[in-house]
Amino acid sequence: MLGFGLAVEPQLWTLLFVMVRVGAAFVAAPVFGAVSVPATVRVTLSAAIGVLVMGSMPIAAPTQVFAFTTFLAIAAEALVGLALGFILQIAFAAPLVASEIIGGSMGLSFATMIDPQRGAASPALGTFLSVLLTLLFLSVDGHLILVDLIARSYELLPPGAAWLGANAIRNIAMFGGYAFLAGFLLALPVGFLLLCLNLVVGMLSRSAPALNLFAVGLPASLAVGVIALFVAMPAMGDYMLVIVREALDAAKTLVLG
Repeated sequence: MLGFGLAVEPQLWTLLFVMVRVGAAFVAAPVFGAVSVPATVRVTLSAAIGVLVMGSMPIAAPTQVFAFTTFLAIAAEALVGLALGFILQIAFAAPLVASEIIGGSMGLSFATMIDPQRGAASPALGTFLSVLLTLLFLSVDGHLILVDLIARSYELLPPGAAWLGANAIRNIAMFGGYAFLAGFLLALPVGFLLLCLNLVVGMLSRSAPALNLFAVGLPASLAVGVIALFVAMPAMGDYMLVIVREALDAAKTLVLG
């Protein structure tokens, strides 16, 4: 018997209670949280994983719906799910940081397109790197590891006692700086070469003031940038795998301590 006096199957309410954490993780996580993924798919996946969690460990739903403790428990479940997805989303911001550094030097900062993850306009180079990172994330079964972490989170953070401590919140905030560090390291090979090119063009402008920098510097930066991206792409791909592993390790640390 629930708080509003209706006799409802307890397993149904337990499933809805479990789906709060799973659904919050899918809303914040990359791939699952993309705007191109319909809400029906997210709800269906949340229900399927909720059934899996209920079959693997005993979980009881709150006895009353309209109670302050129930609202606190639901907020705690949503907080844990959002934290798991947000950690991965931080790592997926690294390609956007790298594209701003590279695109500004190449003269491609004005070229934008719709990001399939966020559904908003972003640099074209950043969208390309984000798609590449997403494919690498799927190739190492990152989506399956995320589902496994969500299921295992109920062992360390059981429903009703799932509040994250101050250290966990601080670690998430500190991990936010990793997006800038990873983006800088991702853009370092191409960015350093473009910086050297800009120094050469600056020296030419001082030695030959009549030289039109827009007619020489912009095509040269674009050509050198494209060639440098082609040459450095294997190394950038390897470092993107490092970014994926760091994000999954950070999420695992949040769940398992």
